[in-house]
Amino acid sequence: MKQHRNPWFWIPTLYIAEGLPNVVVMTVAVVMYMQMGLSDTDIALYTGWLSLPWVIKPLWSPFVDLYRTKRWWVLAMQLLLGSSLAGVAFTLNTPFWFQGTMACFFLMAFSSATHDIAADGYYMLDLDDHQQVWFVGIRNTFYRLAVIFGNGVLIPVAGILQVVLRDQKAFTWSLVFYGLAALFIAIWLYHSYIMPRPEADKPHDTNAREVALGVATAFKTFFSKLPPRQMVFAMLFLLFYRFPEALLLKMSVTFLLRPNSAGGLGLSPQEFGLASGTIGVIGLTLGGILGGMLAGRDGFKRWLWPMVCALTLPNVVYIYLSYVMPSNLIVISSCLFVEQFGYGLGFTALTLYMLYFSKGQFQTSHYAFCTAVSYLGLMLPGMVSGWLKDAMGYQSFFVLVMFLCVITFGVTLFIKVDPDFGKKTA
Repeated sequence: MKQHRNPWFWIPTLYIAEGLPNVVVMTVAVVMYMQMGLSDTDIALYTGWLSLPWVIKPLWSPFVDLYRTKRWWVLAMQLLLGSSLAGVAFTLNTPFWFQGTMACFFLMAFSSATHDIAADGYYMLDLDDHQQVWFVGIRNTFYRLAVIFGNGVLIPVAGILQVVLRDQKAFTWSLVFYGLAALFIAIWLYHSYIMPRPEADKPHDTNAREVALGVATAFKTFFSKLPPRQMVFAMLFLLFYRFPEALLLKMSVTFLLRPNSAGGLGLSPQEFGLASGTIGVIGLTLGGILGGMLAGRDGFKRWLWPMVCALTLPNVVYIYLSYVMPSNLIVISSCLFVEQFGYGLGFTALTLYMLYFSKGQFQTSHYAFCTAVSYLGLMLPGMVSGWLKDAMGYQSFFVLVMFLCVITFGVTLFIKVDPDFGKKTA
């Protein structure tokens, strides 16, 4: 029984279960709806709404902390995730396939956001401080592996099945989602047996009124952490730092997959899985690792502006790709690696600023509020990105995105950071 408490038995699978639903909702759903015939305008608008549960999850996070145990919430949400994946698979072959799959994706997004809250809380309860620090790289690695699996395996598998089954898109995607549902049921069964029951993992002896009061206090103190002028600049930074990337997020996927006649590169799902889902994600991971190392050595402020440049300037590769239209997969993969490496490096700045801003009382709640504001800044531009692209075409759209990088520079200009934040102390 003792071996079941070894974190290696449950941390990898727990964070695979955390990463998979996110990549399914954010990327796999975009590819599926594109192949089912939706326009980029509709894809961006409707899949953009699926981000909402991650934006508003701080509103119900105290109830996850209050009722039942973190272990119970983790297992319940994994079962619900498996059910929602099966729901997508079932409704794809019905006359109401779009409404049915969107409803299931919303359930999946809500379950995944709740699973994130419970899994991170369980991680902190079961591990001591040293284990938490030691395993943080492990959990992030397996989260990234889940992203690679979603983009680099699921999408190519759908493409292979479409070749074998003579382009029956709805049926092939049903098979993929049934397989995912089976995977999540297996993860739920495994975790039901293997996840330990920490003594500290118990419902708090608090009533709902006290929880609501605590949330209100945390919310109030969040907006009084800085003088009003600096608070406005901080909120603008959280909202608009990733503005160009928010526009690119979904349209870069459709650009890679749509045929040349529609202005895209015409990659097959298998080629997309290799170029974007594998090589691109490796670049993203390496960029994030380098960003953390640099900020830890010299301090966050020293690397703030280089990180801003890394986030924005590599977006020029999409202008190159849309005008040159290369067919060489090595060239395309190299461009995506550069862009994603820059994004991983640049995203470090946002993460570190949220940590810096959240310091002090209610640190956990304030960090959750920061991530919600940042997610809102990703969600809203993404919802209109399809309309902009359909109105302008890929080439002009990518030029506009590059021009709008000035917004990232503008919101960074006015934030203040302690020069010593992030430096290694003696």
